[in-house]
Amino acid sequence: MKILIIEDEPLVAISLINLVKELEPSAAIMGPLGSVKASDEWLNKNATPDLILADIQLSDGISFDIFSDENPGCPIIFTTAYNEYAIRAFKLNSIDYLLKPIDKNDLAAAFKKFYLLQSKFSNDVYLQQMKELFTNFQQAKQYKERFAVNIGRSVTLVPVQDVALFIKEELIYLINRDGQKFITDYRSLDEIEELLDHKIFYRANRQHLVHLPFIESCRSDDTGKITLKMRGIKTADLVVSKDKAADFRKWFD
Repeated sequence: MKILIIEDEPLVAISLINLVKELEPSAAIMGPLGSVKASDEWLNKNATPDLILADIQLSDGISFDIFSDENPGCPIIFTTAYNEYAIRAFKLNSIDYLLKPIDKNDLAAAFKKFYLLQSKFSNDVYLQQMKELFTNFQQAKQYKERFAVNIGRSVTLVPVQDVALFIKEELIYLINRDGQKFITDYRSLDEIEELLDHKIFYRANRQHLVHLPFIESCRSDDTGKITLKMRGIKTADLVVSKDKAADFRKWFD
């Protein structure tokens, strides 16, 4: 069996590959691929694998973008921290999903489901239904309008328009328009990113997810990196890497 891994977090990808090797030692593993662009190019140049393990949120978009234009030609197991709406859709269409951090038993169950449903995945009608799911999900997607944060023993809600940025330290923090820092219950920035409109929120790096209205300015240095200055908010250096600089400029413009 040939398995393609699509995952942009190197450590997560390594962990997933190790789990796959343990559960399916005879499988040929391809990837990992870390972006929509790289995945599109790979799928256009190579034979269709037997199975794809794909994270929903990638460095340059969501993996649905890879499959919405053409039938993937094989089953997909998504790795995600997605909301309940997506999970219900996947269940109804027999597309499996794994919540991060990925559990070995969950992955084993997903492989078992793959073998049980393998004949169904070769059915053209099913593949067309799967394509329609990707398209309809993108059209129906609703973004989160408020976030619950912790203040001592109390919980309050912050409207999304008042969110300046999210920061990953030991915990995931929300910074509001006044520069106040609140603890959230989220486990990762990936989880939050999937709930937001990518037109106005950008994953600057592994520690920062920024909101466009609160970016005061951006400045490039000699190495090609971009430093962001947030409006009215003091943060440590908020840097967009050289590799993401072109993508950030396109988004910022």
